[in-house]
Amino acid sequence: MSEFTLLLVDDSPNILKAMARLFRPEGYDLLLAGSAKEAIEMMTNEKVDMIITDENMPGLSGTDLLRVVRETHPFVVRFMVTGADDIEVAKNAINSGEIYRFFTKPWDDFELLVCVKQALAYRMVLLENEKLKKKVIDGEAALRDLERQYPGIADKRLSEDGAYIIDN
Repeated sequence: MSEFTLLLVDDSPNILKAMARLFRPEGYDLLLAGSAKEAIEMMTNEKVDMIITDENMPGLSGTDLLRVVRETHPFVVRFMVTGADDIEVAKNAINSGEIYRFFTKPWDDFELLVCVKQALAYRMVLLENEKLKKKVIDGEAALRDLERQYPGIADKRLSEDGAYIIDN
């Protein structure tokens, strides 16, 4: 089992197979979905670290899918790989789906692999940052509780040279 799970979404089975062939040797766990609806269902039942989707699919578009993912799973890294050369598609995906990267088909295998690795490393930094923020918030709450229980415990007194003054 890999450390990371990628959800690949495209209505073309051949594109899904090509992406799976590209990512499987990297050791990622792969989930394959043929539609945005199927991808959303998978995300409710599976841990997903990254989603890579096409834009033009029947039903919900890739941009709309990424918007849903951003709202429901904000720490899932979002990529779009599409045949659309339309700059408006890219702009919409970036703005509404807050995607990490946009690729056009055919993609460059090396560039896509490198970007996926960078994005997953970035995701790990974001998750660690969230853990640290939670620790700070919990620590501040504990300090407030102590201050209520022992008024003045959080006060600090410094000498003229900046040393802490500790009463005996």
